[in-house]
Amino acid sequence: MVRLPFAALALAFLAAPVVVPAAPIGAGAPVPVATLLRQVDIPWDSFTLPNGLKVIVHTDRKAPIVAVSVWYHVGSKDEPKGETGFAHLFEHLMFGGSENAAGGLDNVLLPYGATQPNGSTSFDRTNYFETVPTPVLPLALFLESDRMGHLLGAVTQQKLDAQRGVVQNEKRQGDNEPFGLVDYAQLEALFPAGHPYHHSTIGSMADLDAASLDTVKNWFRQRYGPNNAVLVLAGDIDVATARPLVERYFGDIPKGPDVAPAAASVPTLPARKELAMQDRVATTRLYRSWAVPGLNDADAVPLDVGATVLGGLASSRLDNILVRDEKLAVAVSADMAPLERVGLYSVVVDVRPGVDPQIVSKRLDQIIADFLAKGPTADEVQRVATRMVAARLGGLEQVGGFGGKAVTLAEGQLYSGDPDFYKKQLALYAAATPASVTAATRKWLSRPVLAITVSPGDRSAYDEARAAAPAAKPAAASEARPAAPQNPAEPARKAPVPGEIADLVFPKVERARLSNGVEIVYAHRDAVPLTRISLGFDAGNAADPHAALGTQSLMLSLLDEGTTTRNSVQIAEAEERLGADIGAAPSMDRTSIGLSALSANLKPSLDLFADIVRNPAFAPAEVNRLRAAQLARIDAEASDPGGIAARAIGPVLFGPDHPYGVPLSGTGDKAVVARLTPAELRAFHQAWLRPDKARFFVVSDLPLAQIKAALEESFGNWRPPASAAGAKAFKAPTPPRPRIILIDRPGSPQSYILAGSLLPLPAGGAGVEDLQSANDILGGSFLSRLNSDLRESKGWAYGVASRIRRLGEAMPFLVTAPVQADRTGDSIKAILDDTRGFLTTNGVTPEERDRTVQGQIRELPGTFETGGAVLEAMRANDLYGRPDDYQSRLPAIYRAQTVAHLDAAARATIDPAKLVWIVVGDAAKVRTQLDGLGLPVETMPAK
Repeated sequence: MVRLPFAALALAFLAAPVVVPAAPIGAGAPVPVATLLRQVDIPWDSFTLPNGLKVIVHTDRKAPIVAVSVWYHVGSKDEPKGETGFAHLFEHLMFGGSENAAGGLDNVLLPYGATQPNGSTSFDRTNYFETVPTPVLPLALFLESDRMGHLLGAVTQQKLDAQRGVVQNEKRQGDNEPFGLVDYAQLEALFPAGHPYHHSTIGSMADLDAASLDTVKNWFRQRYGPNNAVLVLAGDIDVATARPLVERYFGDIPKGPDVAPAAASVPTLPARKELAMQDRVATTRLYRSWAVPGLNDADAVPLDVGATVLGGLASSRLDNILVRDEKLAVAVSADMAPLERVGLYSVVVDVRPGVDPQIVSKRLDQIIADFLAKGPTADEVQRVATRMVAARLGGLEQVGGFGGKAVTLAEGQLYSGDPDFYKKQLALYAAATPASVTAATRKWLSRPVLAITVSPGDRSAYDEARAAAPAAKPAAASEARPAAPQNPAEPARKAPVPGEIADLVFPKVERARLSNGVEIVYAHRDAVPLTRISLGFDAGNAADPHAALGTQSLMLSLLDEGTTTRNSVQIAEAEERLGADIGAAPSMDRTSIGLSALSANLKPSLDLFADIVRNPAFAPAEVNRLRAAQLARIDAEASDPGGIAARAIGPVLFGPDHPYGVPLSGTGDKAVVARLTPAELRAFHQAWLRPDKARFFVVSDLPLAQIKAALEESFGNWRPPASAAGAKAFKAPTPPRPRIILIDRPGSPQSYILAGSLLPLPAGGAGVEDLQSANDILGGSFLSRLNSDLRESKGWAYGVASRIRRLGEAMPFLVTAPVQADRTGDSIKAILDDTRGFLTTNGVTPEERDRTVQGQIRELPGTFETGGAVLEAMRANDLYGRPDDYQSRLPAIYRAQTVAHLDAAARATIDPAKLVWIVVGDAAKVRTQLDGLGLPVETMPAK
């Protein structure tokens, strides 16, 4: 995968469709699922080129953008022995440039405002996608066609070696996480050797090392023909416009060899299989896994419904029994991941610290056995169906990306030969019954289970060569195989030049007030029948009392776990019946409680929302239960490389007494959380979550008058308590002492580097845009100096980034770089050298300025495609005191940026000599690398 961690490689199943406008707000009862299903539709047209390329076109005129999604029917299950990881490796190579576009797709498209240019590899497919302004569509099609039909002349040994290094660091990054080796063990145990799903998508280090240039090219020739691909265009396009463009750019590509995706049966273990593992984890985790049928099997939907009832709902059986009632676990889940040929059914339980894992293991098996015997209730099945449809609605505005409408159509065509496959699937969810779910669950889960127990302890010696799959010699390059010609001698193709790209039209922001004075900030978006509400409070992690860090986090976790009129199960079930999603999330400066509601269910959803916000019970039993979960989260952060660094950076940069000098997660201090009382949580709630500190942000297809009336009914009589409101005491932080803090995490195959310094905060925020644009060139984008050097040139990291973290009262500069352990010192030196050069003799080039400025202007329509993005923009404008039309002003701000402006902004604020470096890694391997960097080194153990 190009930018996402290996853990994110998952099949995007039943992604978002388009809907018609919502029905009026209901008075109380949830809208029936059948009514919601009638609203779901993605109209499409299609055609097929003579070379076999299947093209699907969906028209959506809400924004002047088009999603381009190319799916190849090849994934890791199609890899022969000795070539594991090739599908994923080639995904990376496809971004390195083609014969007529040497710079690669990112270099060419990003200046034209492409958003989400990316790719991913799964067991069953490899896809590439980007969303572009409408005038850029011909260029995007040219680039996709050039790497489909004119790639191999641009694939060199140097590029192969570079991307091999990137992929191997991606693998190390995933392996370095807690539980990072479980997936390998699960696949190898569930699927016998030689089975297509026996090995992971990332592959083995040995196979990647052995991949020759000829063998890798042969992989492409066999599998990347147009007849093994689906092209989906979704957005501001129609089939009459699309057909000549696609014919022009893809029509001359020869048909490739006929490809039959690897067949695979569903294996059954001969007997229950127990595996015991140790890892650097906070608490024991129990797994129960089965191989089950794939997504086209009649049992796939009822199996998924059963898994959701068992452990996917907030009110699931496992949650209610193991977490709420018996308090044996702090977290549970159950999931059925439907792949093309098989599915993976998994149940996961995190044992509550201090509880005997064997007791929990036995109880887990009893609960599963009871579920197989009795099955779900009709109400549970109905709640799953409602949640399924409502969850899809959350992404309906997005045409592209990882989960937009193009994904839905492509998946249906690629795996099932039907772009409307999602409709059939949703109808099956709505039609599921307790009997059908019970029958499918008994059929497949009564078979022997794979039971894995991962306990806290020292991970066994990390063996890169075998961590994913047994190695074997790759197929010889001279092996006789038919190949799709690449036509290297034909005249060079010329890329089209896009036409004029329109500026962003940001929705009008309106304001109103409730009778109690609480303000409503509102924007109208009617592409989907959803209402998104964020109730923001002037609180945040900075409001957490420094003598009681973790108070806010525990208080927020309890809001939906019981009010004065509802218990936690009743709240969860009500959300599920309504298709609503309510959750709290603090940032450093603000605390937000969000509601995503079907607009037709807004009234009862708001009633529930208001009860959660206004009337939390903080019952002692619930406080004790959620306390244990938060303590487990703190331990989990302390076992994760990124979590360790994130907990350390705030106090290091700001000092332990500053409001910002807290762990970034907000989970706080274990000793404090262990002793917090319901009275303390209630006092914090009354001090900070109150109407005189509140503001509503709303994006909805309903008019403001209707929103105001609904909010007035639920919140209009809300009054501040008699107690005093909370206040934050900001002061100027003392600049931290530059040094390296090495946190020893033995056995780490990577070092997680997090560096930071404090930048001066411009008065009124003036000029921050210049600094942010300069940082995009230094380290804030995929094409940045730092990422290009350490990832693309040196191959030491999967990704490196710098960012300006704008807070309300401060502005940290942060650099993040997970790097291979043996290059830790070299990586820090490279980051310093690159940054110093950028700030002195090697400043912004005109090409970088134009790429960055033009890209930022042109990407704005795609950036604010969804209501959720608009909502976040409104919240940010409020925090930073910006005008409501700030986003509409951005094009003019960007156009005024010159090379001199960007250089001046960076050189006046960023000073690499002031950076404090946190390195989480194996001190035995890393310490000597750091001693020669000219900075004091402090070594401490990971807690």
